[in-house]
Amino acid sequence: MEVKIMYAGLFFFFGWGWFYLFMRQFLFNILTALPLIKKMRSLQKDLIAVGASRYTAVSLAVCVFISALLIGILAWLCAPYLLISFGVGALLGLVMFANKLTPTNRPMFDTFCDGYYRFVPDDELRTAMYNKKTGQMKIRLREMGIEGSFIPEFKKEK
Repeated sequence: MEVKIMYAGLFFFFGWGWFYLFMRQFLFNILTALPLIKKMRSLQKDLIAVGASRYTAVSLAVCVFISALLIGILAWLCAPYLLISFGVGALLGLVMFANKLTPTNRPMFDTFCDGYYRFVPDDELRTAMYNKKTGQMKIRLREMGIEGSFIPEFKKEK
């Protein structure tokens, strides 16, 4: 009985880790990256390169493939109580990160800038994204004649 409890605890941790590694990335792509790419393209077609969408699609495909493979293996090999522990751990991860997976959250916007600055053709805007300076991004967009509506307002600038 004690060993089953320890295994259940281990699978709880694995479920949380799976969420943190794969589902958080999946949700980041769906809730942050794709909407920001779409907003940037709606402002100006070549504001961000087409490669950004491909990069996101590959990331989504990898997350889905690895998650499906892992869940399939777990469903095939594990007892129901271990699957429940895994699911509860993943659900806890979702509860912990649910309100942080939007572009209005500074760390998520910074993560977008970290991953997608290389797809921006304009040198000054790319540098501002690389440095995660939202004020400089807005200034450069105004200079280009573009409204910087995709950049959220944060309380404190870095």
